[in-house]
Amino acid sequence: MTISSIGAGTSMSSTLSTLYSNLETSEATRLTPITSQQTSYKAKLTAWGIVQTSLTKLQTAANALKNTSAIASSKVSSTNTAFSATLANNATAGTYSVEVNALAAAQSLLSPKVASKDTDLGNTSLTSRTITIAQPGQKTPMTVTLANDKTSLTDIRDAINAKAGSVTASIIKADDSSYYLALTSRDSGTTNAMTITTNDTELAKYISYDSGNANSTSNTMTQQVAAADAELKINGIAITRSSNTITDAPEGVTLALKSKTTSGSPETLAVTKDNAPMAAAVQSFVDAYNSLQTTISNQTKYTAVKQGSTSQDTGNGDLLGDGTLRNIQTRLRSQLSSSQSGTGSFNILSQLGITQDVTGKLSVDSTKLDKALTEKGADVVAFLTGDGKTTGFATQTSNLLDDFLGSDGTVKSATDGINKTLKKLSEQYDRVNDQITATMARYKAQFTSLSSLVSSLESTGSYLTQQFNAMR
Repeated sequence: MTISSIGAGTSMSSTLSTLYSNLETSEATRLTPITSQQTSYKAKLTAWGIVQTSLTKLQTAANALKNTSAIASSKVSSTNTAFSATLANNATAGTYSVEVNALAAAQSLLSPKVASKDTDLGNTSLTSRTITIAQPGQKTPMTVTLANDKTSLTDIRDAINAKAGSVTASIIKADDSSYYLALTSRDSGTTNAMTITTNDTELAKYISYDSGNANSTSNTMTQQVAAADAELKINGIAITRSSNTITDAPEGVTLALKSKTTSGSPETLAVTKDNAPMAAAVQSFVDAYNSLQTTISNQTKYTAVKQGSTSQDTGNGDLLGDGTLRNIQTRLRSQLSSSQSGTGSFNILSQLGITQDVTGKLSVDSTKLDKALTEKGADVVAFLTGDGKTTGFATQTSNLLDDFLGSDGTVKSATDGINKTLKKLSEQYDRVNDQITATMARYKAQFTSLSSLVSSLESTGSYLTQQFNAMR
């Protein structure tokens, strides 16, 4: 039975329907406190998500400061043409005279001309043959075994390349009846010069070379590019390397050789102190910290009730009065003023030019920070990193943020508590809603009975009225 059908056909139809609707509205108000709490706790959960994001950004910035070894402290300030230089993070400032006398080269050999790249060249009386390519710089020679019908230039090329070893092969076509096999050492330097032999005397007419005796009459291949080492002088010290990439002289500097320098005119490599990356990392930490303070301020904001108002201002932060968030803020502020021991010239953050104002936000005195990095960079690193585990300002800050953000950390505990409360509120809502449904069903049954009674009485009244009228 619908609400509108209660008392239908009776004089009480409208009254009963109105009464039922009023009762239903009154019962529904029992859900209002629950839905209000649900809205409040959902807002708290969202607010904690915002706080967590800000804490994570601060943790990222703290981790960067903790890992100071990954932050460059020097840069190349010279312009060089014979070489380019890249620096490792441990490179120190200095000026170097670099003279490049020779570039390293990878050996390249070329076979005699062959009319067809697909014609077998080996001795057909052999069922198989082996090509051996030896290089002093390789522990074991490369060996390639060829079947009787696999001795063409194409077959040799494919067999060598299939080894994916220290030598590569390719075919050069001069014209339709002129093909050459080119072998190139993968690595440069004299230790990678090739000596090529085969037990097939026919195949040896096309692929044979002794790098130990370049003038040997048995060398059927010709050398197109000789294996060569890089030769250079750094501050007058003669250096020989098999590669044009010099990774260990000077320490922390990688030189990529491009060309020889003019005889008697070495180039100058200047490596200077570079404070910019470290200063940027410090500023990133400060910005992340200040952003977190703004987030906390917004989430805990309090707006006083206006005089004469009967309700609290809706502009309050969703985490107003939250003790967990206040504890996080207090512990972080305490960390800012913590003293580090055994870190050289710096014990507290303010000595680096990083100070806190009355609002709790940080600012950087760039001049003071640059002076500290320039004059006592190692002490700055010691202050920030410490032992990388339990000491050092950035290390301790990172550890503290781990406590907040870990799988069993402060933020997780807070959000778990909210989710637990929301679950209870949902269960409470369902119980009260079920009670309201049962109550309204009972009212409907009572109103229906009343309606039936009224209908019966009205019918009886109508009958009696008719009888009395008939008796007149």
